[in-house]
Parts: sequence; C-alpha cells; structure tokens
Amino acid sequence: MASTQLDIEHLSQVARARNLRIAVVESLTAGGVAHAVGSGEAASEWFAGGIIAYMTDVKQHLLGVAPGVDPCSAECAEQLAAGGLELFAADVCISTTGVGGPEPAGEHPAGTVYLGWAVDHVRGHLHLQLQGEPEVVLDDTVDAAVHLLLARAQELHPAAPRHDPALPTHVN
Repeated sequence: MASTQLDIEHLSQVARARNLRIAVVESLTAGGVAHAVGSGEAASEWFAGGIIAYMTDVKQHLLGVAPGVDPCSAECAEQLAAGGLELFAADVCISTTGVGGPEPAGEHPAGTVYLGWAVDHVRGHLHLQLQGEPEVVLDDTVDAAVHLLLARAQELHPAAPRHDPALPTHVN
C-alpha cells in the first residue's frame, strides 16, 4: 500500500506537469481505484472521474462494450478503458475487470484479473492471476492498476491547455 501511495503522489505530479486528464472505469474493484487516485494532491485539476460498471448492460450501453464480450476478458478490459477515455475526454483511462473470488466465475478461476488501458486510439491490457482472499485480490488489483496508470501517464507528452466552455475565456 505504501508503494501505491508513492505512485499516486508521482501520478499527481506527472498529470499536473503534463496537463493530463485521467479517468478510471471499474468493475472488479468497485471504486477502489477511483478512491486511490482521487486521494492524489490537487486531484480536481487532473482526475476527471470514474465509473463503476458491474452489470453487463451498463458496460454495453454506457461504455460501448460490444454485446457478447466476456466480462472477464482482455477484450472487455480494453473496451471499458476506451469507453471511459471517450466519455471523460481523458488522455488516459484505466479499467479493471475480473473475478475477485472466493469462487470461480464460469471457467475463470478466482483471482483472474484484467487491467485495460486506453490512450488516444491505442488500447492494451495486462492479465494477472492473483492469489488470496477476495480482499487481498482487490487490494492487489488496485495497486497494480495505479502502477499501470502511472506508467501510461509517464509515456504521454504534455496535453494542450484545455478550455472549459462553462467558464469565460477572459475577464474585462
């Protein structure tokens, strides 16, 4: 957990220095990643937000996951991240999906985790097979997701300044 806090501190520095907009989409972790990321310094300047999408129809209608995609798969993780990237107009989005346990889900053993990421038009995923009680699997997933989010953010070039249409562009 201490390394996750260090990753969050570093993520905050990187996001602010590069004017990045960060988002998360979670199924497995039920807000754990958003909670960790949101604890970063000045998070309101760089953390656009997060979505928890457990139900398949929510994943499909809100985030664009294709019908028939296994919710515990690399494909789902990548589609969740891509949907979150678009929805939040983010520079990078990370997603979590999988089986926390203690029982398997279908052919997926407990501890099967997929982390998805999307940056611009590029998608990717990381497959983990974690061990332990459900709480341990969830904590380890949050740690891995934050670490992956930091790694992807560090690869990005600074974003152009953003204009919030709700705010005036100048003051007389």
